[in-house]
Amino acid sequence: MENLLNVTYFNNSIFNYIMFIVSLAAGIAIIKFVEYVLVRRFKMWSEKKQLPIDDQLILSSSKKIIPFLYLVVFCFSIRNLTLISILESAIKMLNVAASIAIGAMIVSSFSLYFIDKYMENRMHVANSKTIMNWINRIIEVVIWTIALILFLDNIGIKITSLITGLGIGGVAIAFAAQSILVDLFCCFTIFFDKPFEIDDFIVVGEQSGTVEYIGMKTTRLRSLNGEQLILSNHDLTNSRISNYKTMEERRVLFRIGVTYDTPVDKLKEIPKLIENIIEDVQDVKFGRAHFCVYSAYSLDYEIVYYVLNSDYNVYMDINQEINFRIKDEFDRQGIEFAFPTQTLQLYNQSGS
Repeated sequence: MENLLNVTYFNNSIFNYIMFIVSLAAGIAIIKFVEYVLVRRFKMWSEKKQLPIDDQLILSSSKKIIPFLYLVVFCFSIRNLTLISILESAIKMLNVAASIAIGAMIVSSFSLYFIDKYMENRMHVANSKTIMNWINRIIEVVIWTIALILFLDNIGIKITSLITGLGIGGVAIAFAAQSILVDLFCCFTIFFDKPFEIDDFIVVGEQSGTVEYIGMKTTRLRSLNGEQLILSNHDLTNSRISNYKTMEERRVLFRIGVTYDTPVDKLKEIPKLIENIIEDVQDVKFGRAHFCVYSAYSLDYEIVYYVLNSDYNVYMDINQEINFRIKDEFDRQGIEFAFPTQTLQLYNQSGS
């Protein structure tokens, strides 16, 4: 029996082949057991919300880790055999490539998972899925580029000249696509910083409108007149933007003027009359009302109130209601609004 085990085929005895098969089978059995127990346990913890990560990430990662464990078992078992140099080098290269590839896949899975979780509450852009796909692709390209460089370095290829060439090529591509890249990164800026969202009413310079679409290169607004305004993302991020959607209340200041022949007691009553009118209107907070200036044709009052709603139509309805009520109250009190007038005085001079 001992002589049979020492019989050699291709520089390896039967005993070596048996050890290879036994160690490989034992390793596979252990992996299967670990896969069954641990994955089942992780899924149970995840269902009970005892983990900060969900079962989808666990299953995705396990599917990538398990092949790596099989590779480790195979490489450990193959040491029982004496291989020719070419085959040994090929297996070593395969081991390095597989290890780096599986590591890159695991890093990519975790990176994309946590980025997606971070972005869940930021999906406000119309084509947010497209933007997220772009971000995921960029991350994957970076990870796999690093993995490729590590692989080339491990198999003895000098990567210094390669990195230099990639750097020069990257600069050339960046110059050629400069405007596109600028708008693309500006789109990412809008996506992450959120200066405005879909359905926000914004003012950019002399342009204003409601945001309808935020794209990779341009943003589209619908103006109050009905036409569509198309602005580049680069121009938007370099401009001062007034966003009225985030306004919690609107401050309104206006003046009214009454005639100079209004009695003083009526003049003193006007601030209180206006305060009562404004406070009686829903969704309005009274600010102040003061007799402020003697103008050329009138005695002017300055009034301030706050509309507790950001909607422009609501503001206009409230403004109209307050104006109607002021006019009605002034008519009942006999207070006249002033308007530009001229007094012409005639003198009868008799000749001497």
